[in-house]
Amino acid sequence: MQLIDIGANLTHDSFDHDRAAVLQRARDAGVAQMVVTGASREHSPKALALAQAHPGELFATAGVHPHHAVEYTAECDAEMRALLAHPEVVAVGECGLDYFRDFSPRPAQRKAFERQLQIAADLAAGGTPKPLFLHQRDAHADFVAIMRGFEGRIGQAVVHCFTGTREELFDCLDHDWHIGITGWLCDERRGAHLRELVRSVPAGRLMIETDAPYLLPRTVKPQPSHRRNEPMYLAHIVGELARDRGEEVAATAARTTATARDFFRLPQR
Repeated sequence: MQLIDIGANLTHDSFDHDRAAVLQRARDAGVAQMVVTGASREHSPKALALAQAHPGELFATAGVHPHHAVEYTAECDAEMRALLAHPEVVAVGECGLDYFRDFSPRPAQRKAFERQLQIAADLAAGGTPKPLFLHQRDAHADFVAIMRGFEGRIGQAVVHCFTGTREELFDCLDHDWHIGITGWLCDERRGAHLRELVRSVPAGRLMIETDAPYLLPRTVKPQPSHRRNEPMYLAHIVGELARDRGEEVAATAARTTATARDFFRLPQR
């Protein structure tokens, strides 16, 4: 069984002391490839460096998360474009809107999001399209409105770590966006609704991710004392996802892996 983690924050400093061991544990758990999330000016270049150090196994995204939207200057835009010229960088983002935390003012979030969508549009127009790795929390209406402004000019998109409502899910599917499911699915306090919703996601639009080191699945037993999530727990997430969809684990694994490989244009392993 081969798995692909489409969103792991492996540049996070919590991995600095044992990153090699984390990667080995992921391999041992069947995770064949991982996309390392670039979510700021600091960490997007680090994601590329990590991907370059592990060719064929690790890949990267390059973008600025809405939490860091205030850092999105003209210089930042140029840096993101330069990073996205590298073949190891397989998606634009993480970008989007987050009105739950509001760590950056909402106008700055919207501007940074639009500028990164413009990068995706420019790549598509130039014949080198790269998909979008998107973040949305408590901002669905504005998120959809901004995305609609780029309709027909950007390529594929995945709404990473989907946690929204049934209406939001079908809105995303109606726009032909892909859906990323994390260990949020395993959180009985706030993710129980996802267990029914995931049945409605077509197999060709569904991908899996850990969002490590965040969102350790609450159903992992025993829970590690450090509470840090790792890509190795992707195997646990796919097991829970398969059960909720009424599928065999091997079938869910194969389909999500094939979808991720096609979406990010990853080589076979």
